[in-house]
Amino acid sequence: MGFFDRLSRLLRANLNDLVSKAEDPVKILDQSVADMQSDLVKLRQAVSMAISSQKRLRNQAEQAQGQVTTWYQRAELALQKGEEDLAREALTRRKTFQESVATLNSQLKGQEGQVEMLKRSLIALEGKIAEAKTKKDMLKARAQAAQAQQQLQSAVGNMGTNSAMAAFERMEDKVQALEASSQASAELAGADLESQFAALEGGDDVDDELSALRKKLQGGAEAVALPPSEQPSHEDKAADQVQTVKVSEVDADLEELRRSIDKL
Repeated sequence: MGFFDRLSRLLRANLNDLVSKAEDPVKILDQSVADMQSDLVKLRQAVSMAISSQKRLRNQAEQAQGQVTTWYQRAELALQKGEEDLAREALTRRKTFQESVATLNSQLKGQEGQVEMLKRSLIALEGKIAEAKTKKDMLKARAQAAQAQQQLQSAVGNMGTNSAMAAFERMEDKVQALEASSQASAELAGADLESQFAALEGGDDVDDELSALRKKLQGGAEAVALPPSEQPSHEDKAADQVQTVKVSEVDADLEELRRSIDKL
């Protein structure tokens, strides 16, 4: 196979593929109907011309037949007047027109057949065009529906790899993560606040106890009465008096209590 043959085949293949991809069913259907309409117009013109030619041949045949009759009458007249030569010439003319009539009738017969064939073709084409117009609307609707379905399937198929959709999903995950972080921070802040207030409330209780204890210990050398035991001893009953304790004796205990409070 020669180089130019291969190149020609390659070019034709690429052109055919390009044309096939560029074909729009809706446009092609409209153009096909338009082409058939153009053919119908041409066929009607051909039928009209054939009918005109048929009528012209019929008129010519009728005129020639009239001349045949006329020249026959003239031959009779000439023969009656004794003009035999003139009668012979009239009969010659008559024969010529007879031949013309035969030829014209033969052409007329052929033309009539041609006209009938063209009429049948015209009727058939009109029927095909009417059917094509009906099918065209249906096929256009089907083609448009198929194209819409194809575009929808293509859009759905590309959603998984679409960068815009992927970015949208990433931002949705990010918003959810921010919401979760904000909620966790709020919970931690609430817990810390509760612990602070609990510490303050507990500190007030200790301070109140410390103030009460200080009031009891005020007075310098003033004695502090110890609470009686649940079951007083025999010596307490006998003496019937309260033992006294000096303040200096509890200083060590107070200092130890203060250190324990400061550690809280």
